[in-house]
Amino acid sequence: MSLKSKIYKVLRIWNDVDAVRKGKISKRIGRRISGRIAGKTINKLFK
Repeated sequence: MSLKSKIYKVLRIWNDVDAVRKGKISKRIGRRISGRIAGKTINKLFK
């Protein structure tokens, strides 16, 4: 695993914790799910 991917992983976890503290975890989960669905759809279009 490269340094860049480790940093991104740590920041993703950090932002999840921050969202829980602020009470906005449901918005964050929704955005992550919609982002994954969009990414998979785009990948299927360009294969």
